[in-house]
Amino acid sequence: MNLRGIDLNLLVVLDALLEEAHVSRAADRLGLSQPATSSALERCRHLFGDRLLERATGGMRLTSKAEALRPRLKDALAGVVDVLAPPEVPLTDLHQTVRLLMADNLAALLLGPLVAALSRTALGLDLVVQPWHGAPAALEALTRGTLDHLAASVFGSVGADIRREELLRESYVVAMRHDHPAVAGSDLNRWLFYPHVLVSGRGEVRGALDEALARHGRTRRVGLVVPNFLLVPPLLLASDSSRCCRAARSGRRYAATWPCWNRRSRWMASLSTSPGTAGARGMRGCAMWRRPCGRWPAPQAS
Repeated sequence: MNLRGIDLNLLVVLDALLEEAHVSRAADRLGLSQPATSSALERCRHLFGDRLLERATGGMRLTSKAEALRPRLKDALAGVVDVLAPPEVPLTDLHQTVRLLMADNLAALLLGPLVAALSRTALGLDLVVQPWHGAPAALEALTRGTLDHLAASVFGSVGADIRREELLRESYVVAMRHDHPAVAGSDLNRWLFYPHVLVSGRGEVRGALDEALARHGRTRRVGLVVPNFLLVPPLLLASDSSRCCRAARSGRRYAATWPCWNRRSRWMASLSTSPGTAGARGMRGCAMWRRPCGRWPAPQAS
């Protein structure tokens, strides 16, 4: 049978008709006129090839086919309701694996409190944190359903099927060693003179800061690209040391524009920082998930 040619609203009307065994009462229950309900009954009779309701002494009675259809019809409508509005499962009853994706600096900030909260409210949930490989890949995974939740701050706009809830606000600071030559009398020209560290999960050599600089007609040199934010502070602290990397052994002094959620962290206290420059605006850190989310409920406070 081709469902595309069937008005499924007829099933709702038929359910009321079989329940009430009376056209007027079914019409009142559905908020329809009696003629409209009678017309729907005739269409149901044609659809099922049966009278369904017949006149009898004192009213109407269901045919044998209608009696057989009644429980199956109720089950079918209940199944549609479950599809469109599935019941919310309490966190304590969930037993599943949830796949998260976030950059390492967000993971370092959020995972501890998240795991602590889940240990109190959802012991049956197992978390898998996937590595960051850039915004396009993250959004594609979320859209395809191979990812349950995404925490990020790099998306300006997303599709209507993606929900987003703000977790925090980030600002940017310029970070370098306390004895870095650019610290004294630092300005944009002096800062751009030195090579920069760029974080890119895809190995890209340009980022949002380069776009901001381009709007001012300026460029910078990216001397080092690393895949994780947490690699940056030790590199900055030891940029003249032979212990860190080949670029450091050559005596380069690196500077970076750093997303700063926690200025009191150990690394931030060890570095010289100043407000972001060249139009590097702060952004919102958000949790994102698909709507509706079949395997994993929306974030719940605990």
